Amino acid sequence: MPSLKDLKNRIGSVKNTRKITKAMQMVAAAKLRRAQDAAEAARPYAERMNAVMAGLAAGVGQSTSAPRLLAGTGGDQVHLLVVMTSERGLCGGFNSTIVRLARAHANALIAAGKTVKILTVGKKGREQLKRDLGHLFVNHVDLSEVKRVGYSNAQTIAQEILSRFAAGEFDVATLFFNRFQSVISQIPTAQQVIPAKFEGEATVSALYDYEPGEEAILADLLPRGLATHVFTALLENAASEQGARMSAMDNATRNAGEMINKLTIQYNRSRQAAITKELIEIISGAEAL
Repeated sequence: MPSLKDLKNRIGSVKNTRKITKAMQMVAAAKLRRAQDAAEAARPYAERMNAVMAGLAAGVGQSTSAPRLLAGTGGDQVHLLVVMTSERGLCGGFNSTIVRLARAHANALIAAGKTVKILTVGKKGREQLKRDLGHLFVNHVDLSEVKRVGYSNAQTIAQEILSRFAAGEFDVATLFFNRFQSVISQIPTAQQVIPAKFEGEATVSALYDYEPGEEAILADLLPRGLATHVFTALLENAASEQGARMSAMDNATRNAGEMINKLTIQYNRSRQAAITKELIEIISGAEAL
């Protein structure tokens, strides 16, 4: 049984931990508001750009002049998985859910006889994937020194993906990230970006004549669309990370409070038992006299 001094030290240690988790929760709450606003502000632009490219792609169809980013290489043997996680921990299951989805996708492709390559963004995901899929890594993008994610960061990542595609290193590229829904809900998402896939069915309107043609416009828009997808994923991840951290630190603060209550009760009982024992010894000694 721990002594009174041990219990007192442990209570003090847990109280200090609670102060840290409470402070981290408040910091995450402040950052979440800004990150959530940025993610929500980017969604209409991304959706509208996706709709424009979907309309152009529907007009091009499967013609031989379609850009390679839309038509692909003609095969799907080599897959590039871009796994986007956080640079810091203490955010609950935020990183684990992304890694779990990416690992399942990679294992399914390998079982189907495909070749898998992995580009990691954020060291936490890299650390989790290193053990069983480390031999598939091709590069890592470090954002640990970036205080606030910007479009330039997305352009850097998109440019590397485009360079590898132009060099013929892969046939299909997929982004893995968490889509922010609420503080307690982040949706792990896998989004294919090369060849470009558009959700829903686009309708081609005969009211528009494009100059230059759809193929030339798409050749210019698709690289920008890829950078937009990457930027949107980074913003969604940033908001999801802060939401997950806020929730995790709130749970940790509550658990610390419960532990302090239990330890305090144990300390009081031990102290009461020690006092009772001393009184019994004093009374017994007095009666012996």
